[in-house]
Amino acid sequence: NVVNVGEASAAPALINRWIIDIQTESVSLSLTGDITQKGYEKKRSKLIGAYLPQTPGETLLLFIQSFSSLLMETATIVKAVRRSDAVPVSPDVHTEAVQAALAKHKERKMAVPMPSKRRSLVVQSSMDAYTPPDEEDGGDGEGDGCGGGGTPSSREGSITVEHWISRAIHGTSSTTTTTTTSSTASSSSSSTRSGGSGAAGGRLADVLAQHVHITSVFPENHSAPPDVTGYTNNTPNASCDGIQVERAPGAGNAAHKQTPKYGNAELMETGDGVPVSSRVSAKIQQLVNTLKRPKRPPLREFFVDDFEELLEVQQPDPNQPRAEGAPMVATRGEQLGVVTNWPPSLEAALQRWGTISPKAPCLSIMDTNGKPLGVLTYGKLWSRSVKVAYNLLHKLGTKQEPLLRPGDRVALVFPNNDPAAFMTAFYGCLLAEVVPVPIEVPLTRKDAGSQQIGFLLGSCGVTVALTSDACHKGLPKGPTGEIPQFKGWPKVLWFVTESKHLSKPPRDWFPHIKDASEDTAYIEYKTCKDGSVLGVTVMRTAMLAHCQALTQSCSYTEAETMVNVLDFKKEVGLWHAVLTSVMNMMHVISIPYALMKVNPLSWIQKVCQYKAKVACVKSRDMHWALVAHRDQRDINLSSLRMLLVADGSNPWSISSCDAFLNVFQTKGLKPEVICPCASSPEALTVAVRRPLEEGTTPPGRGVLSMPGLSHGVIRVDSEEKLSVLTLQDVGSVMPGALMCVVRPDGVPQLCKTDEIGELCVCTVATGTSYYGLSGMTKNTFEVYPVCGGGTPVGDAPFTRTGLLGFIGPAGLIFVAGKIDGLMVVGGRRHNADDIVATALAVEPMKFVYRGRIAVFSITVLHDERIVVVAEQRPDSSEEDSFQWMSRVLQAIDGIHQVGVYCLALVPSNTLPKTPLGGIHLSETKQLFLEGALHPCNVLMCPHTCVTNLPKPRQKQPEIGPASVMVGNLVSGKRIAQASGRDLGQIEDNDQARKFLFLSEVLQWRAQTTPEHVLYTLLNSRGTVSSSLTCVQLHKRAEKIAAMLSERRHLQDGDHVALVYPPGMDLVAAFYGCLYAGCVPVTVRPPHPQNISTTLPTVKMIVEVSRSVCLMTTQLISKLLRSKEASAAVDVRTWPPVMDTDDLPKKKPPLLHKPSNSDTLAYLDFSVSTTGMLAGVKMSHTATSAFCRSIKLQCELYPSREVAICLDPYCGLGFVLWCLCSVYSGHQSILIPPSELEVNPALWLSAVSQHKVRDTFCSYSVMELCTKGLGLQTDGLKARGLDLSRVRTCVVVAEERPRIALTQSFSKLFKDLGLHPRAVSTSFGCRINLAVCLQGTSGPDPTTVFVDMRALRHDRVRLVERGSPHSLPLMESGKILPGVRIIIANPETKGPMGESHLGEIWVHSGHNASGYFTVYGDEALQSDHFSSRLSFGDTQTVWARTGYLGFLRRTELTDASGERHDALYVVGALEEAMELRGMRYHPIDIETSVIRTHKSITECAVFTWTNLLVVVVELDGSEQEALDLVPLVTNVVLEEHYLVVGVVVVVDVGVIPINSRGEKQRMHLRDGFLADQLDPVYVAYNM
Repeated sequence: NVVNVGEASAAPALINRWIIDIQTESVSLSLTGDITQKGYEKKRSKLIGAYLPQTPGETLLLFIQSFSSLLMETATIVKAVRRSDAVPVSPDVHTEAVQAALAKHKERKMAVPMPSKRRSLVVQSSMDAYTPPDEEDGGDGEGDGCGGGGTPSSREGSITVEHWISRAIHGTSSTTTTTTTSSTASSSSSSTRSGGSGAAGGRLADVLAQHVHITSVFPENHSAPPDVTGYTNNTPNASCDGIQVERAPGAGNAAHKQTPKYGNAELMETGDGVPVSSRVSAKIQQLVNTLKRPKRPPLREFFVDDFEELLEVQQPDPNQPRAEGAPMVATRGEQLGVVTNWPPSLEAALQRWGTISPKAPCLSIMDTNGKPLGVLTYGKLWSRSVKVAYNLLHKLGTKQEPLLRPGDRVALVFPNNDPAAFMTAFYGCLLAEVVPVPIEVPLTRKDAGSQQIGFLLGSCGVTVALTSDACHKGLPKGPTGEIPQFKGWPKVLWFVTESKHLSKPPRDWFPHIKDASEDTAYIEYKTCKDGSVLGVTVMRTAMLAHCQALTQSCSYTEAETMVNVLDFKKEVGLWHAVLTSVMNMMHVISIPYALMKVNPLSWIQKVCQYKAKVACVKSRDMHWALVAHRDQRDINLSSLRMLLVADGSNPWSISSCDAFLNVFQTKGLKPEVICPCASSPEALTVAVRRPLEEGTTPPGRGVLSMPGLSHGVIRVDSEEKLSVLTLQDVGSVMPGALMCVVRPDGVPQLCKTDEIGELCVCTVATGTSYYGLSGMTKNTFEVYPVCGGGTPVGDAPFTRTGLLGFIGPAGLIFVAGKIDGLMVVGGRRHNADDIVATALAVEPMKFVYRGRIAVFSITVLHDERIVVVAEQRPDSSEEDSFQWMSRVLQAIDGIHQVGVYCLALVPSNTLPKTPLGGIHLSETKQLFLEGALHPCNVLMCPHTCVTNLPKPRQKQPEIGPASVMVGNLVSGKRIAQASGRDLGQIEDNDQARKFLFLSEVLQWRAQTTPEHVLYTLLNSRGTVSSSLTCVQLHKRAEKIAAMLSERRHLQDGDHVALVYPPGMDLVAAFYGCLYAGCVPVTVRPPHPQNISTTLPTVKMIVEVSRSVCLMTTQLISKLLRSKEASAAVDVRTWPPVMDTDDLPKKKPPLLHKPSNSDTLAYLDFSVSTTGMLAGVKMSHTATSAFCRSIKLQCELYPSREVAICLDPYCGLGFVLWCLCSVYSGHQSILIPPSELEVNPALWLSAVSQHKVRDTFCSYSVMELCTKGLGLQTDGLKARGLDLSRVRTCVVVAEERPRIALTQSFSKLFKDLGLHPRAVSTSFGCRINLAVCLQGTSGPDPTTVFVDMRALRHDRVRLVERGSPHSLPLMESGKILPGVRIIIANPETKGPMGESHLGEIWVHSGHNASGYFTVYGDEALQSDHFSSRLSFGDTQTVWARTGYLGFLRRTELTDASGERHDALYVVGALEEAMELRGMRYHPIDIETSVIRTHKSITECAVFTWTNLLVVVVELDGSEQEALDLVPLVTNVVLEEHYLVVGVVVVVDVGVIPINSRGEKQRMHLRDGFLADQLDPVYVAYNM
């Protein structure tokens, strides 16, 4: 029964692989009867026992329900089976397996959270998108590696082809069971064509049952949407060891609570009418649960020095299949027969037929109704071509200077419905010996790829474009009627080839007809994977030899009739219907695309009508015919002897062929007529199945293991019954050609017999070069394959075909995919076409609009990642989309064992198209990477795909203090410590030093320099609204003190809240308190437009500070008791409110003098970036020391003027605004930052007008100037704004210097005279309000570049500017006099070396003396103010800043001649995120994210249960929201080696910013978890 064929003897491993079955009965798994459900269950349970997976985490295999026998066959041996005419074999693949899986899947609850989307984004698109099959879908597959439209099983939703489909769906399939009639080798290995062994099906169902909660609540209701907010606990299947998941806490009742909204967001509903509030938190919980179960085994553990982050290298699996066959031998096609009457060239053939049988029909053209438009006879074709040739050579340019000479290139621009004009022009060019370059008609809209075609024309030196009259009229015209130059095109002369426009050649003029030469005949364009367009040149000899080879292999004879549906301008359509047809005087019936759209059956009708012998189609044409053929009675295809399938090499064409045969066999179609062929632009026809004599055995097919293919080997004994690919052969090598298979990359080495490689051919009949590109030409057209020993196969060069495949038994060629569609993920090869096929087979198949799916890979983190983009039907709901996406992910994972990185759905008809309507792949990829694809749904799965992340860092065991010391000494690193100048040793004539208290300094100034102006306040117009001299301030302070002691009878040391707008009242009230012996607490007043959010903070500070009374202005005191205020807080509990607008006339009897300088001077309250309200106590000693330190650093004297544009409520801003002027006597020009919103130029104008040398501002002020004045610098210059006198411009901050902002500010205002070195920053924190401040003398602030990867490990490694992963850090200003700094390990409290990142500790006279809280938990943070090192200098008391940073000794010298130590602040310890054992600073990730897309204006990140959440503000249309998700995920992976868990897209202004311009990430996080952000979109990355 069984005969072994092929190379079996050569390779023992192959003996059982290639078996040709010569049995009379079909070895399909089909039975004539039906198998009952009970019998099926019984059989299934028996078969699958062995296959049940042992671990619950094993991949969820998911059903691929196929409509027309899509690629996955479950058989395991490549068989050659005789098609028996008696029993039509059903083409649907493993129907039962699919049914079993689907039946279970119906009720399966989704275990992944659905993305949340704002209602406005869930727009139902109009129904007019439903159109019959049309151009958009006809992928001619230009550049669409996935044959955009050319996908079989894809088209319309109405595809319920024939009864067998409906039977398959309703579970009564009689075609696939596991009993076989002949071979009992293994019940599951013998299904051949019909596939579908029940074993696989049952096994699948059980796998699903084991892993998935299945509820049998509605057995009938198949459309119950999955509940995405909670899990179901399945009682029915409690026996399966399913993974039980607790219901997410609060998921149940979350919907009923009205949560307060964040800011002013309204309660927002998402797409399906569920209030947003019930979704996010429950979903995140769900996501966490999903991620808790590891999907793949953990990465191989290996030790990495924690300093060098190594990416996990994909270790080759020792068990992966390897090629074991013998080296292959090149296969030769049959001899190219020499027929006596074959013409010496194509022009000669045309001349012959045009003169001896001028009436013979050459071409019949149909209109869009299928009526013949006319017939082009050979006589007409000849005479018209001659006319065109004459006009090209003699009527363009002048006699002396003709525009065209033989060998010049001309463009042929003809529409798809005019083959006659194209043929005439093409042959006219051949006769004139100019080189035609056929291209597509450029349309008005920006055609995908038309620019690249223009580039090709330019590089070919095209100056003339031939076109038809109708086409010329249809081209876009400019205002004066001329045709504009298309984008990227060279300037061309348009030449219309219709006879009526041409002059008649003189009688004595004849074209020069010679034998085929080595000259170029024509150039065919080809679109590459990256979208670039190349021109393949074909010589005249090659064109002729190719026509001869096709004539021989297709047995063409004179005057045969051929129906052609293909594009006649290139590839198979051109070769058969324009060239070979003329050589053989055949009659071509050309079916235009427009007719196919209206009537997909038109080609079949024409075959019947003309009794055509040959038809040239693509699989999609067969597919559409299936969809439409019902209503046709009188179809008879018995005249066909050859049905040429142009894309027969596509792995999924087999399903169309099978389905087509199945239906049309009854209409006279003979099985041996179907002839798939393989071709490529470079190698022309590579192989074609010969039309066989009736009754001979049709060739076999290969059923290959997908995992094997992914390792590049051919295996037929697949473990995984679903993971197989069924291929049909594409016949044998062309006549006169030699073919071999070489490794796709590296040296072109011959493959072994069981290895997949690139097919290469050696023959005259191929292209010869890529026009003008010699390097690429060498790699493609001049390949010399070598054997294992390195000896070349032959002397003649081979041409690479771009096709991957192998040569099977009996010399049959099998193609498994294209090089262009190859994606190498984790070292395994996957084919885009296969993944498209899998996605298309997922139910509901009609979900994908017309089967338009693009699959490509993008490189992220050193590996390719698969992206699937599909157009969804206009009527799809969110729920449908999400379910379909989840299924596709599981299907691709189950069948290809590869994860999909990103799955995006776009609205129907929105992907860029190729001229014939396929998907333009490279353009789609470009849009995806630019964030311009505008998907309506996105699902990213980076957690499962990205397996090469660096190993999480293991913290080293604690090292003893001594060894750290020794380690640092040995490696020559200093212990990181530094100090400012010593206050004690500075001799200066500082009069104020005599006084312990600021109140005394003020009295002294009021006596000695009463009229000296201390403060000037500017309004928004820049004019002085008020000023205070020493004596005025003193007198006002006295009156306020009198009022306090009289009206309130305050005790010594009582706390008084000062709620004033920035201005003089605040300053006076502060000194009034000091005069009365009270402790002032400055509080920012509530914002009148936003009382509800700002007033509670005021109330909180007043309560926490235990203020016994509240001083303010009349206006604010009214505001505090207004109706709006009472809605926000309980106004009855305010302490007594005093307004200081009209003060009493008398002064207090006695000014208070504190008894001890360590008593409290004032309280400083501030909200940290983490949202904590913290008050610190400032003693009189610290306050004086602070003022003195600043005076010395900035060289402040009474003659100086300083401009201050800061908020005067806390930190250094308050000290500069209220205290320094009194201490140093200089004049402060006060500019309230709020006034800049009215007049952005206010601060800089004031600086210029008052000729200020020193100015202080905040980041928010700097940003406002940069954004608000960016375009006005010329205008400001004209108005005389001059910043050249500015010596220091200091940004007051409590964060890492924002280097990008300070640099852009410096650059922007350089034109106005601002010295770039003038801009610097300061650094302060709660425990010490100013640690550093760039003063007047001393070196300029330095900038270093550190390695970001080292920084994550708390190491500091300096790198060159511009090196990868470098992070610029700017010094935070010079350390203030009297300040000592050390860098300590925050955990062990030991001192650290200079090369380490640690916590900045400060010892200084102006440290705060402790936190002030009402709850009495000062003890908890006591070590913040009084820490000691664990070794080394254990005596000094340090305060811990809570900020990480490092010290660097620079080459510069400071004022004292010492080397300058620079302090670099990296970020707050409590904001840093521990992820994968490494320390990340949010700002670094945010910077990366903001760079990715122009519409991202701001970004904030935070973690939540180990998930990284990225919130981005979108300044653009909501349609762009989903574009951001992949971009954000990519950049964070690429630059930070982190997987983003959740991406939240919000409106501009949602990320809260405090008064210092710092992001309040913790507030944002709370808002997110409480669902108050009203996001545009929330994506959960799986």
